[in-house]
Amino acid sequence: MANKEASVAELTDKFRTSNAVLLTEYRGLTVAQLKQLRKSIAEDATYAVVKNTLTKIAANQAGIASFDAELAGPSALAFVHGDTVAVAKVLRDFAKANPLLVVKGGYFDGNSLTAAEVNKLADLESREVLLAKLAGAFKASLFGAAYLFNAPLSKAVRTVDALREKQESAS
Repeated sequence: MANKEASVAELTDKFRTSNAVLLTEYRGLTVAQLKQLRKSIAEDATYAVVKNTLTKIAANQAGIASFDAELAGPSALAFVHGDTVAVAKVLRDFAKANPLLVVKGGYFDGNSLTAAEVNKLADLESREVLLAKLAGAFKASLFGAAYLFNAPLSKAVRTVDALREKQESAS
């Protein structure tokens, strides 16, 4: 009994401290395949095979009721502590290569996700790519602003030069 309570407390803590939680069913995957999947997401998440009843209790204690209907069959959770998009991509790609892995849903940013929404999340570009695009947009905006600020100054200089030339030619 104490062991179950400790497991629930540990799972509840993982639910509370994770950026996102992605629910999968792994029926039929080999131990080697699960090990490969764990290794491929290790940088951004931990992948844990869980007992459905204990997971349901822990999720509810963490304020997440969205998994209640999905917790059936052999379940495993990816507790994301890094880039959620990267983990969703790896799970989607792994499921394509190994159809026995089924992404059933998730919980991200206070909202429950369907399997389709997890796939949409996987279609997003990585954080690094989005940051690079944002930096490029800022750089372009800065060049545009610098040009706008310099244009009146250079126009004023040309006007003063033209006036000076006109005055010199008149005298």
